Amino acid sequence: MLRSRLVHLALALGLLPAVPLGACELSDFMAMPLPASERPAVALALELAYPGLRVDEMAGKVILADGDRLPLGRDTGRTPRDILADASIAEQFVQVYPLAFDLSARETPWFDPGRFRNDAFFRALWFNDEASAARSLVSVRYPRKRAQPRFAMTTKHCVAHQLDGAFAALAEQNDPALEKFFTKVGGSFNWRVIAGTQRLSSHSFGIALDLNTELGGYWRWEGAREGSVGSYDNRYPKNLVSTLERFGFIWGGKWHHYDGMHFEYRPELILHARLLAQ
Repeated sequence: MLRSRLVHLALALGLLPAVPLGACELSDFMAMPLPASERPAVALALELAYPGLRVDEMAGKVILADGDRLPLGRDTGRTPRDILADASIAEQFVQVYPLAFDLSARETPWFDPGRFRNDAFFRALWFNDEASAARSLVSVRYPRKRAQPRFAMTTKHCVAHQLDGAFAALAEQNDPALEKFFTKVGGSFNWRVIAGTQRLSSHSFGIALDLNTELGGYWRWEGAREGSVGSYDNRYPKNLVSTLERFGFIWGGKWHHYDGMHFEYRPELILHARLLAQ
């Protein structure tokens, strides 16, 4: 955890490098052309989201760019609570992420598309240790805010570039109402486990960020009971959420166990939802 604290200090002092120019081509995952194919949507979504990754449906394997092979698994009909504790790669997709700005689906207990994460897959796709994750980080700034809050994000799979593109698109909207969401921010990279569990948070990999914590809301802070969280008083606007989604970041405000400040890079879930809607 010492390395995480050093990263936070470097970020606060402006010592982390900025996003390198021209290293990645920006992707709009809501507009990206989708192939006409009879292959499973899960396989296509993973391959489109992470170039170099392959899915061998016959063998039931996900093959990473470095040759690492992981079991794909399948939907066995387990309860969401059981999946949350130990999801297979395939089970990460059993709940379809809603593309519309409609929070009615989250009223269903345990509807948490994006909270299901296979730890071995995340470690293989991203990083297996804190030092490797920390070495990949750059500083991403929201350009419209006078204080210009910084977020430490990984350059792997172009995550930092995608966030930089999302922030630029938000800034182009010239909407002063957005600026309050970039004050009192919760942060970004932090190698840690999820509260109440032994599972690594997506923040550990430099793929997640929390915007204004006071406006976002988090179910645990409200003292809600797991599996019966109840209503969520959302204060995050559609244009903020949908813009970040375009660039691959899903929003925790669409979860039953809401985390309204939280965005994480999961383009495969956005592509999967679009493929199923074709």
